[in-house]
Formats: sequence, C-alpha cells, structure tokens
Amino acid sequence: MDPTIWAKAHGATTHFPIALTLGSACLDAAAWLLAGRPVAHSLRASGYWTILIGAAGSVVAVASGLLMTRGSVLGHGALRLHHLFVWPAFGLLIALAAWRRLTGDGATRPASAPYLVAVGVAAGLMLIAGYWGGEMMLSR
Repeated sequence: MDPTIWAKAHGATTHFPIALTLGSACLDAAAWLLAGRPVAHSLRASGYWTILIGAAGSVVAVASGLLMTRGSVLGHGALRLHHLFVWPAFGLLIALAAWRRLTGDGATRPASAPYLVAVGVAAGLMLIAGYWGGEMMLSR
C-alpha cells in the first residue's frame, strides 16, 4: 500500500468540513439577519444540512489524520499547533451538529445568537487548524 495514502486521504477530506462549516455559519447568519422574510426559511434549512454534512465529513477527516500520524493526538511543531486548533474545532462542530439535529431542522426557528457565535468560533478554529496543516505540507 502506498505510504502516502493517508496523507492524500486527509488532504482530500479536510476541505469539505471546512467549507461546509463556513457555509453553514454564513447561511445561518443570513437567515438570522433576514428573519421574517420568505428566504430565511430556505437559508436556515440549508444551514442545518451543511452543518450536519460538515460534521459527518469531519469524522472522516479526523480518522484519516489519526491514521496518517499513527495515532498522535498532539505531536510537536506545526503538527502540535494544528492539533491545538483542530481538536476544539472538531468537538465544537460535533456538538453544534448534534444540537441542530436534536432541536429540529431549523427551518421554522431562527438560530440563536449564541449558536451563531459558536459556529463562527468553530469555523475560525477550523481555518486556523487548516492553516497549520497547510504549513506542514509546505515544509515537507
């Protein structure tokens, strides 16, 4: 088996959760700003599905990352910086998706301000983790 397969799999699977989390944050924020307008319903429903799909994709990204690093959950150097941001982002993303799933599809109820802050923090953490992941790839 190609020894770089997990690095390739990790690189391929990380972009979906990052993009979907950012997308969900933007969709929910737009729905919140446009509350009361007909388009808000569609924006909330789209935010719901993108956070769920992003969380599911993050499980695959984390699994491939753990396989790539042979189970290292912290590491050193750029890997350590990557992990210091990725673990809180992953936990928060899973918690947010679970919250959305448990409270319904969100199409009938606007997202709360604390939820919007939390999804924004998750997206920010993922972007920083992605930056350090990219730095590791560039330094190879």
